[in-house]
Amino acid sequence: MTNSQNNKAHRNQIFLEEATVVSQEKWPGEQFILRVHAPETALRAKAGSFAHLTCDPAVPMRRPLSIMRTSPEEGWVDFLYKIHGHGLHHLSTRDKGDQISVLGPIGKGFTLNKNKPRPLLIGGGVGIPPMVFLAESIKDDSNNNWQTFCIMGSEIPFPFEVIQSKLPANGLEDNINGSHPLLEAWGIPTRLASWQGYEKCHKGFVTDVADMYLSQLSVGELQEIEIFSCGPTPMLKAVAALAKKYAVACQVSLEEYMACAVGGCAGCTVPVQTSDGIEMQRVCVDGPVFDAYAVYPQ
Repeated sequence: MTNSQNNKAHRNQIFLEEATVVSQEKWPGEQFILRVHAPETALRAKAGSFAHLTCDPAVPMRRPLSIMRTSPEEGWVDFLYKIHGHGLHHLSTRDKGDQISVLGPIGKGFTLNKNKPRPLLIGGGVGIPPMVFLAESIKDDSNNNWQTFCIMGSEIPFPFEVIQSKLPANGLEDNINGSHPLLEAWGIPTRLASWQGYEKCHKGFVTDVADMYLSQLSVGELQEIEIFSCGPTPMLKAVAALAKKYAVACQVSLEEYMACAVGGCAGCTVPVQTSDGIEMQRVCVDGPVFDAYAVYPQ
């Protein structure tokens, strides 16, 4: 399929809709969970996709936000964001009943492989939302045999109530037992990491926890692992290096500044290794999810 055909196919799946703010929760560290009623986006979004939102009538440029949860039945979509710049500051002031223009869902999401039944989810900071979405997608897959493990990291307070996990995580110390309440309820073991010394969390990097987890798996179990990750670029590079260390498959969702978010401006291009050599591909529509070995080949 040519790029032109690819763009047309993708555009037919993106919807522009006037969404209504359902709720806005504030969390420490200037973090917010925004829920909007956007039924077209809710129906078609996949884990790893995002939407382009207007923040306020006074702010002309939209902002791309990863989708954290959806309800196709009720038509709502959740976004987790941290205030960074005046646009998201304006978004944080929007109240229940306000109208927000939503362009979405956009982008290529994560792809699960039934031959890799041990997904390892690693999210850092604003890379947490796609991991929640992916975890819920795995939970909702009624014909699955997934053995999922999730690791989340943050250098500001986590945007959820950290609870003590009752689900085992082999290879980790008993005192590293902080978990996400939703994932805990879904039966997905989750562990948290931060350099801030938060209670029940590993003091260090998410890749430290991942390394401890992977190191105790057998060769056969490692062949069943696939890593899915989203977060800041240094973290993704470290995750890719860890994947190479254990020779496991790895998909990463990249974070880049975007203007149009629909492939027109080519302002979010990154070099990607292909069978024909290095190609510049757009994070918004060619990604944001890529094979880690293609974007971090060294």
